[in-house]
Amino acid sequence: MSISVTLSAALPAGNAITDGRALLRYALPIDNQPVREIQSSLEDITNQLRGKRWSPIASDVSKASLILRDRTEKILESVPDARKPQAQAIIDRLNAEIAKLREAVETKNKDSILTERSQLLAQIGELQELMVNGFPFKVPAKYSNLAQLKGRATIDIKTSKGDITVIVDGYSAPVTAGNFVDLVQRGFYNGLEFTRSEESYVLQVGDPPGPEAGFIDPKTKKYRNVPLEVLVKGDKEPMYGITLEDAGRYTEQPVLPFSAYGTLAMARPEGEPDGGSSQFFFFLFEPELTPAGRNLLDGRYSVFGYLVEGKEVLQQLRQGDKIESAKVVSGAENLVAPQAA
Repeated sequence: MSISVTLSAALPAGNAITDGRALLRYALPIDNQPVREIQSSLEDITNQLRGKRWSPIASDVSKASLILRDRTEKILESVPDARKPQAQAIIDRLNAEIAKLREAVETKNKDSILTERSQLLAQIGELQELMVNGFPFKVPAKYSNLAQLKGRATIDIKTSKGDITVIVDGYSAPVTAGNFVDLVQRGFYNGLEFTRSEESYVLQVGDPPGPEAGFIDPKTKKYRNVPLEVLVKGDKEPMYGITLEDAGRYTEQPVLPFSAYGTLAMARPEGEPDGGSSQFFFFLFEPELTPAGRNLLDGRYSVFGYLVEGKEVLQQLRQGDKIESAKVVSGAENLVAPQAA
């Protein structure tokens, strides 16, 4: 299973998002401008904090606070009626807790700013999740024989170097994420070694013992292959079986890009877009080698999630280390079993 590509690209315009949790928030299929503005303001704080630009930080906090206070009705418009009480409770907490962030900014307490910002963004993410009203598109019928994830799932992975946590996104890659969650639930990855490790590039795993390079379905006795699946920004559903390059969409960007350390993606044989099965890799993002926004991995491989905890563990893992166990800790109910042909 190869993922060989040239590591050169043009830098994107503007600041690319390099935080996995932020990318997951932006990938949610929602359309609510006020909550996106709050998210953007809070996320901008980290960029401003690097340069100790206290006035822009204070402006970001003020903007988020004003939107929460004055545009509550607009925020709640996107929430289904049954979830509105839960959403209102989150908004109430945000209104109360943003005062702590303002106080940390006033005292220029960097550690407190980062802590409060992170907690607020986590609640913004919960609020955004409440806005998702059903699955946003229909997966092509030809893939009904494959497991599909109609939502998100969180997986804890115990390795020989420590524990990591990933979130996989079925809203953007339902077939790829569904295949992964199904294999996790089967215990397929338990005990498997990392088979490829390239510093500042990739860490790959999922090759089972024996001659096979992927998962053999015990029911069909055949190699289970999953299609290349890429959702492009602005599209309503993913493209299948073709790279963005081959589709002539060179300048367009995936909803789930290779721009965060610990990006999860399917490996596949070179020249076989639909040849992926069980092997996947963590992208070890290094901005000078693989610039966010225009590196040549985008659109060539199916990204299906991001590392959200355990970066320091991932940094230590090398070829020969093992996944001791992997477990779905939330979102298992979003997995849809394959339909019989």
